[in-house]
Amino acid sequence: MKRKWKVIIVIVAVLIAAIGVYASTVLSKKGLVTVQTGNVVRGDLDSIVTASGEIKPKNYINIGANAQGELKEILVKEGDRVHKGQVLARIENVQPEADVEAQRATLNAAEADSAASEAQVKAQDENIRTMQSQIEKDKADLDRMKADYDRSEALFNEHLLAKQDFDLRKFSYEAQLATIKQSEQRLVQARAQREQAAAQLASAQKRIAQYKAVLVRFNDILQKFNAFAPIDGVITNLPVRTGEIVVPGVQNSAASTIMTIADMSLITAEVKVDETDIVNVKLNQVADVTIDAIPNKTFKGHVTEIGNTAILRSTGLAASQSAVSSQEAKDFKVVVALDNPPEDIRPGLSCTAKITTATRRNVLTIPIQALTVRQKGQLEPKPADGKAAPVVAKVDPAAEKAKKEEIQGVFVVNGGKAVFKKVETGITGATDIEVLSGLKEGDQIITGTYQVIRTIANEAMVKVDNKAPAAAAKS
Repeated sequence: MKRKWKVIIVIVAVLIAAIGVYASTVLSKKGLVTVQTGNVVRGDLDSIVTASGEIKPKNYINIGANAQGELKEILVKEGDRVHKGQVLARIENVQPEADVEAQRATLNAAEADSAASEAQVKAQDENIRTMQSQIEKDKADLDRMKADYDRSEALFNEHLLAKQDFDLRKFSYEAQLATIKQSEQRLVQARAQREQAAAQLASAQKRIAQYKAVLVRFNDILQKFNAFAPIDGVITNLPVRTGEIVVPGVQNSAASTIMTIADMSLITAEVKVDETDIVNVKLNQVADVTIDAIPNKTFKGHVTEIGNTAILRSTGLAASQSAVSSQEAKDFKVVVALDNPPEDIRPGLSCTAKITTATRRNVLTIPIQALTVRQKGQLEPKPADGKAAPVVAKVDPAAEKAKKEEIQGVFVVNGGKAVFKKVETGITGATDIEVLSGLKEGDQIITGTYQVIRTIANEAMVKVDNKAPAAAAKS
């Protein structure tokens, strides 16, 4: 009987010891947090701003109708490349073309009259020169005849010359005088005719100038019935068809726009950058552009324009145009010029631009998710005995405000505990962030889980478990 009681007592003692060991183990694990960790490492870091938008040409022009009428001919189709000055379309132009032809005929007639008047003036000039030469010759003959007449008169007075010979020389002299006077009268008449012909020529030339001006006006009117390409580019929109009536100068009317030409010499990606990222975007920053319609290819570019006006994300309108103040998300327009655009690119294609706003080489980095925020009061050490701190009768507002100050940092694993360390950060990459101070290379920091990083207390006991979720599930 005594042996039986001894066995029972031993069994009870073993059970009590086992219960004590179990209780001790449970109590020792109370407050232990399982965490995932990583190390502070050095590496290269690129800060990238990602934004989406569409492909647009740097410049595009709507070709409008400059005259009203039926669209007789369209010489291009959508997607064609055109050159500056090329005829794109023609509008019915019977009346203006007839006006041009009639005015050209009038101008030709005036030019013929002018040519005839000019020929007449030249003929008159030649005739006048001939007449002047003849008069000069006649005057020379008159001087000779006058000398003969004077000698004959002297001889006649001395009865040394017959009266018949004297009269002959006298009549020859007088006839020569009459001839010169007649020639001089004809010369005056010829000069008057020449002045008249010159006046007619001047009048004809004046009419020609007037007719040419009218012809220029008619030609200008006729040219307005043709549409010309003002730049080199690609036809991106052709909303009208042959036979439709087009009208000039009507805003927002389909009939006032014949087609649109895009200048494809400079292709841009016009994207919308979130307001939180726009402060980091600068001119000439490099960017990688992907186009949805051209998969598996990346095109290099650089920032050429940054908008100054916020755009409401819901409406696409400028925030300054809204009469009501809104707290909704806003974007800013950023234009990225493609360095080597593909030949088959088209305006309007959806695209995504990744703009590199900063680059760091060989810097300390940590995973972004390791970074957390704590209030200063949450980091104060707890009493060693676990009792609550004594209640202060009077609360200091400045001290309470200081306790609510938020501190950015990470939890470092040190001696089995999670110790909060304040850190200063630099640029942010895709998954990592630059550390400027507070950590050193090789430090073991808590990187997960998200719930743990959010709720873990300073100097909490931790257990490191870096097994992959899949591996942990299999085990």
